[in-house]
Amino acid sequence: MPAFTFEKLTPPTARAPAPPDVQERRGVMVQMLDRFAEMRARRILSFRQKTRSKSPQPEPQD
Repeated sequence: MPAFTFEKLTPPTARAPAPPDVQERRGVMVQMLDRFAEMRARRILSFRQKTRSKSPQPEPQD
């Protein structure tokens, strides 16, 4: 007599293709990430320009 038994599992059902609005939502997310990346890049560039302008310029030696 077996100590345990196995249940018969049904095969997975076929999935329907993704609805078209998924692509639209993905496009919106990509646009948002692009905006954040652009703002961050601008902030970094302005910070670098400010720090360079504050650093003393070496005087030319004759």
